[in-house]
Amino acid sequence: MDLTVCERVGHEGRRPSPFSWRIRYALAHKQVRVAYRPTRFSEVDMIERLSGQRLVPVLVHDGVVVCDSWNIAIYLEDRFPDRPALFGGSASRATTRFLSHWADTTFHLPLRMMIFAEFIQCLCPEDRDYFVRSREAEFGMTIEQVRRKRSCYQKAFEAACLPFERLLGEQDFVGGPSPTYADYIVFSVFLQAHVCNSKDVLRPDSAIALWRSRMFTLFGGIDRVTSENEVVLSGSY
Repeated sequence: MDLTVCERVGHEGRRPSPFSWRIRYALAHKQVRVAYRPTRFSEVDMIERLSGQRLVPVLVHDGVVVCDSWNIAIYLEDRFPDRPALFGGSASRATTRFLSHWADTTFHLPLRMMIFAEFIQCLCPEDRDYFVRSREAEFGMTIEQVRRKRSCYQKAFEAACLPFERLLGEQDFVGGPSPTYADYIVFSVFLQAHVCNSKDVLRPDSAIALWRSRMFTLFGGIDRVTSENEVVLSGSY
């Protein structure tokens, strides 16, 4: 096994990171065999020793270390050109890059704030204090202040969903007739909410909800993503 990915893992094996989910789906799409090394939120020192920065996912392949989900997706596309394409050409790659930036800011942020309070319960108990301190510093608000503003974030999230609702009313996937990395970017945001939030954030009759149902069935289903191609490792670097 020469390809390893460090991904975020929380309480009872939950995978709360949308960025790690993107790479899980990208690897399944590319049909690449992989070993996963689960990492908790508080294990930032191990990640920093490995990669020189503190975020996951991190890919290690033949001595090459790649950080950031976008950079990893590009690496997989270029390193395994004989496998199914993630982007479908240079023009699509550039458009997907815009979508990635937009999803990480305008689209994802209000949903993060909506589920912040419940998200904490998805983490290992020993990680929760670290997470709350770091995120309250990032947001400049306490968890209770974030909770009280949920309705504001709900409205912002619904507004951000509008272009996807219109697009998915016209075609089956964000990437066109079949899923591409653009779909995995958007889907990863909903996966975070699915894993960590008890309340559905979508209307069941919406075009996005129907697309999400199609996405859940990919690669044998959400609970078995890349199961035929993966190994889970223990220990640390």
